[in-house]
Parts: sequence; structure tokens; C-alpha cells
Amino acid sequence: MVTLVVATSADPASIGPASSLLAMPGWHPGPSLQDTASYTNKEVRLIKLDKRLVVENHLDKRWEEATGETVDDVVFLSKHVASSNRPALTIHPIGTPHLREGEALTAGGKPGWAAPPNPRIGPWFRLLKNIANSHNLVPEFEVTLEATHHGPEINSPTMFVEIGSTEEYWKRQDAAQAIALLVWEGLGLGERIAVGNWSRDNDRNKILLGIGGGHYVPRHMDIVQKDGVWVGHMLPGYSLLMEDPREAKSLTNSAVVGGTWRETIRVAFETTKLAFPEGEVLAHLDHNATNLRFNGQRPESKGASQGPTTMWPTFEVLIFSRDRCHWPC
Repeated sequence: MVTLVVATSADPASIGPASSLLAMPGWHPGPSLQDTASYTNKEVRLIKLDKRLVVENHLDKRWEEATGETVDDVVFLSKHVASSNRPALTIHPIGTPHLREGEALTAGGKPGWAAPPNPRIGPWFRLLKNIANSHNLVPEFEVTLEATHHGPEINSPTMFVEIGSTEEYWKRQDAAQAIALLVWEGLGLGERIAVGNWSRDNDRNKILLGIGGGHYVPRHMDIVQKDGVWVGHMLPGYSLLMEDPREAKSLTNSAVVGGTWRETIRVAFETTKLAFPEGEVLAHLDHNATNLRFNGQRPESKGASQGPTTMWPTFEVLIFSRDRCHWPC
């Protein structure tokens, strides 16, 4: 079983950390993937591509077919773009479970799909905060999680590790070195053991499934910062698309509320369970109703919270009947 670390020369925030990582000891030339070079270090395989990462579909399957090696998990190194232009180091799972057939896929993925979240997300987020602080990147850089979004389509547990948010910061060598050190320490390439390996015998086997809130999931992140917390998918309110509840005859039955929100949560739950065998998935809810969208629009503030607040508990029972519904804070 191997871990794929994937970079692309088309992205300075990707190739920078990859180059810094390859400058560390222990790397050797590895097998090629469709004329693409790779490098090996213990059970890690680093691949340098030349296209946008979000369109590199089924990379795990392609690697297995080319080399015969089974892929355990995947880490993509990438840039982060934000309208705020604020410097940031981010980690997030991937998927587009809220999209319907026929909708535009501007950043890869597939309608109604999500990759299993890489179990390393929570432990690596805490490790990244420590590295960023020790390398004096904080407070200039914000260290944050992001909600589940974009592609590429893939079946192995996956996460993106990113540098944001403008070209100036994508090329920052100190940020690249911090990400390289995260991968180095996180995958146990140095003298320390790897960070974030999921085990069926783990005695702290509860996993957070974040539902609601904004793209940078601040309320979910408050929980994830605690030691021992594992992280699954995190679904922002804007991805929980609902039909206007004012058009429904009754709000007491969630089945009357249309939209893709139910299937979005179901896909996120099932793929999170897949990534954490024998784990207990706990839904952590951010009831900020202003982040929900009805028919693609924000609801009016007056009375808007009544609909989502009424329907959440019913849906929790339907989907999480074998799992607790709230993270113990």
C-alpha cells in the first residue's frame, strides 16, 4: 500500500512544496506513469504532472494499473484562490455531491460524487498549525480547513493541501517549505512515526461530519483543533440546496423539502464511513440558516431559520440512526 503525493508544474504552489520535499533525503527515481516521472521514499510516491490537478481523474486507478501498487490514500499539493487575497495554508476533502446532472463542472468532479476524505485531514491540520507557528508564518498566514469542494474524480481517500491566495504567496519559499515539512513529518519520512494513520483498533474512533456553516467551517474547526478528533466531509450551507420551504404544505416532514441537500448529506456520510472502517460518524451541525440556500438563493432573514431548524432533526434520525448526531463539545 502506497501514498500518492501529487504535484503539477502548472501550479507554483504545487511544484514549490514538491521541490522542497524532494530536496529532503531518501528519494529515488520511481516508475513512470504515462511518461510522467515519479519518485519513491519508503511507502510514498511523489508524482509530477503538468496539467491542472482537478482534471486528473482516477489517478489512483491509473497508478495501480501502471505499477501494480495499491494506493492507500492521496495528497494533492495545490494553490488556493480566495477573493480576500489573504495568505493562507489550507486543507480540505474533495467532492461535488451537491451538483446535479447537467450542471457545469468548473473545477472537476462529478455530480453527486465525493471522494472518501483522507483520514489524515484532522491530525495534519493540527500538525500544520504547529509547523506554521514554529516557522513564524502566523499571523501573516491563516491556517484553516475548507469545506468539501471540487475534483478530480477519484476513489481513494483524498485531501488537498494548499497555499493561498495570490501568486505572491503561491511562490513563497517559506510557505513551500512548511508544506513540505508537513508531508515529510505527516507521512513518517523522517525519524518520527507517521501522523494520522487510521486504525480499526483506535480507541478514539469518532469522526466529525460537518454540516452547515461557511466555506472555512469555523465552528467545525473549533472542534477539529482538539487532539484526537478525526475529520470527514464538511458540507457548507451553500452546498445544501433546498427548495423554498414556504412552498411546502408542511414543515413537520422533511420529505416534502426538495433539493439536493438530502443526497448531498447521504453521499458525504457514506464516503466518510468508507474512509474510516468501524468508526463512529458524528454529525456536527452549524445552524447558521443564513448560509443555507433555497433554489440557489439565500433565504430572507425573517423566519428563515424556521425551515432548516425544523427539518434537521428529522433527517438526522433517517440518515444517522446508528450514529450519534452531535459532536460532544
